[in-house]
Amino acid sequence: MTVTAAGPLPTTPYDVAIVGAGVVGCAIARELARRPRLRIALVEAQDDVGQGTSKANTAILHTGFDATPGTLEARLVREGYALLGAYAAETGIPVERVGALLVAWDEEQRAALPRLAEKAQRNAYHDTTLLGPDELCAREPHLGPGALGALHVPGESIICPWTTTLAYATQAVRSGIDLHLNTAVRQVSSADGHLLTTSRGTLRARHLVNAAGLHADTLDRALGHEDFTVTPRRGQLLVYDKLARPLVRHILLPVPTALGKGVLVAPTVHGNVLLGPTAEDLRDKGATGSTADGLAALRDKGRRVLPALLEEEVTAVYAGLRAATGHEDYRITAHPGQAYVTVGGIRSTGLTASLAIAAHVTGLLADGGLDLGPVREPEPVTMPNLGEAFPRPYQRPDLIAADPEYGTLVCHCERVSRGEIRDALASTVPPRGLDGLRRRTRARAGRCQGFYCGAAVRELFERGARP
Repeated sequence: MTVTAAGPLPTTPYDVAIVGAGVVGCAIARELARRPRLRIALVEAQDDVGQGTSKANTAILHTGFDATPGTLEARLVREGYALLGAYAAETGIPVERVGALLVAWDEEQRAALPRLAEKAQRNAYHDTTLLGPDELCAREPHLGPGALGALHVPGESIICPWTTTLAYATQAVRSGIDLHLNTAVRQVSSADGHLLTTSRGTLRARHLVNAAGLHADTLDRALGHEDFTVTPRRGQLLVYDKLARPLVRHILLPVPTALGKGVLVAPTVHGNVLLGPTAEDLRDKGATGSTADGLAALRDKGRRVLPALLEEEVTAVYAGLRAATGHEDYRITAHPGQAYVTVGGIRSTGLTASLAIAAHVTGLLADGGLDLGPVREPEPVTMPNLGEAFPRPYQRPDLIAADPEYGTLVCHCERVSRGEIRDALASTVPPRGLDGLRRRTRARAGRCQGFYCGAAVRELFERGARP
């Protein structure tokens, strides 16, 4: 098992190098790790997996009912929905099948609902139901006044995006891939294989996969392609306290527009309620700050959908950037002459589609001359279950009897024990900062945002963190 974050990189060429350790890059690494003959490198500019778009999305497991029919995205989301659902059940990733309601607030939106149901049929999703205003209000009694009806999509679910990315990375590393963190790719040349010049030296590989997210277009151009331009689309979100959770039973969606699915109200598997995201096209690929105007706009929209939500406490605010390209589809392209595959324009559906994208990209690599060799299934993993609807360690007398550290709480808002923090610090892909520890345990993610537990969490981290 190899995870590096400092020092020189190996000089022996890899069979495949994957640039970008977001949810898609980690899924591709896991898929390729099923081929034990291959020597694989997963290269990430930041100090942890899932540090970009993957950590700051709306955490929905999509059925693909509203994808553009016939696109690659529609197929991969549909396939990925089934694959990730099964994978989550095997590995302990929390999923709640809460369903979604697309709520119509005017006659034009209500008229669009049958068309959306027909679109779902064309995407091979057949379980939608049209609801009138009375049934809608019975299902969501706290909904604001004036709703005219809804389209019910029972398969839409909520999932933990942090654990998903980490599960892929854990299985990939345990299966033999090398994960190189703090390794920003600065130049690439492809005269004889691929030579990556990085912040930690050079790395060679016979085949290259570009899963660089917001920076996928930059790497693509360095290899002579100008197929798309990534425009960072910022989505700001409000996270409401757990006391708001009884206000909403489904994912509440607006009727979608050309800019996306719009502002939603959704429960999370961690027990909170999300309001967002905004959709702001920017130039700066690092602009993850929130704005007063953006948050005010969210509150205005939330007030109509779920008025009581605005009376609840906000636990956190965050913003994520998704890779908008101006195209209606993923930009996944093989360049066999270069032994290179671009995996660009992967938007918010990339979490759902990740396992299907990985299988598709592996097929493209094989078509481009990569000898995959025999398959060896990875050893199963069981991830810490961070879901509020599932038993947590502090609620399990059997665990506490075997190890009292699971009964000693450090973060009281999120009920995180010393045992969980210890386990995270000793894990296959350990956190290298407090934010990474929060994504693995929920420590410091509650209503006090670390005000009470911060010092204790930091002490445990500094005592147990790997160099």
